[in-house]
Amino acid sequence: MKHRKQVKEAKRIVEKYCVTKGEKFRLKDYDPSDTDGVKSKQHAEDILERRVGLLSDMQEKLYAQDRWALLLIFQAMDAAGKDGAIKHVMSGVNPQGCDVHAFKAPSNEELDHDYLWRAHKCISSSACIRRF
Repeated sequence: MKHRKQVKEAKRIVEKYCVTKGEKFRLKDYDPSDTDGVKSKQHAEDILERRVGLLSDMQEKLYAQDRWALLLIFQAMDAAGKDGAIKHVMSGVNPQGCDVHAFKAPSNEELDHDYLWRAHKCISSSACIRRF
């Protein structure tokens, strides 16, 4: 499948899960068992496998442009599947072009700020900024 078609298919799949108007978002309006047409684990793995080349290609373009970067923040309770999601979704990305920062229990200083403050603090420091 061509990259353009893959991007279009990915947009279609995630569109209804994008929160664009936070004040109108209600979690109860979403069915937790909804799979949006993904019929099985094998079907989901096939979709991810097709995306590997797309992610690799996009990473190369970001690197070549040396202007933009991508920030992904995975936040969830312990044992919620963050590691598995990262492993599967990021399987097409060259790890040499990535920086990973894990955050443990928040300090007293971090508790005095909103939940993204410590992530922002990290990416605003020169040690944490890195382009693909």
